[in-house]
Amino acid sequence: MKILHTMLRVGDIDRSITFYKDVLGMKLISRREYPDGRFTLAFLGFEDRVDGDQIGAELELTHNWDTSQYELGSAYGHIAVQVEDAYQACEQVSQRGGKVTRPAGPMKHGTTVIAFVEDPDGYKIEFIQRKSGHDAA
Repeated sequence: MKILHTMLRVGDIDRSITFYKDVLGMKLISRREYPDGRFTLAFLGFEDRVDGDQIGAELELTHNWDTSQYELGSAYGHIAVQVEDAYQACEQVSQRGGKVTRPAGPMKHGTTVIAFVEDPDGYKIEFIQRKSGHDAA
């Protein structure tokens, strides 16, 4: 088994695709409209599919045409993304108009460098800096 995707319901599909592509650097893999069901699905990922086969985990954005906003609830946590340099990743997000909610730095009670950013719907994305040989867990 492997994780294929995580689905998020979004209020504005174009705004969300723009954020994940232009701010986080993901690729739009597919987008499909379902007029009879009044919804749109978009799949994004950091890796392209090869011969139609999915390589890495993807993000599914679901836009129900008659809903412009969702309550996130208290059970949702975040999506985690590995980055080479969390400080640089936060700087790029800020330069691209994104919102950094927790600047890069060591996690509380540890040394792993993390940061948090927020998408246009308020979903949290954690950046976890890739450990180098001198980083401790």
